[in-house]
Amino acid sequence: MILICVKWTVKPEHADAWPEITREFTEATRAEPGNKFFEWSRSVEDPNQYVLLEAFDDDAAVPHVTSDHFKKAQAELPQYVVETPRIRNLQGQPEEWDLLGEFQVS
Repeated sequence: MILICVKWTVKPEHADAWPEITREFTEATRAEPGNKFFEWSRSVEDPNQYVLLEAFDDDAAVPHVTSDHFKKAQAELPQYVVETPRIRNLQGQPEEWDLLGEFQVS
């Protein structure tokens, strides 16, 4: 499985609308075969920053980045952000979530 974390710094005038701006891209990506999850979170420290956590089967990466909705997002989303998004891409991740042993809940 491929695990990807992307930090998006959105222009302040678009920050509140970002979930709606990215809705079509988000929904289309979630519907892709091989998509495990595609989840946005807004930073509690910087209201203009969103973090996208996404995961795909190993063989789903190429279909994702060559999809029509990905190409449309490439063309449209840059106008809403301050800078090129920052990414971490980890391959070979297990498919199941682990429990955080240091914070066991009984």
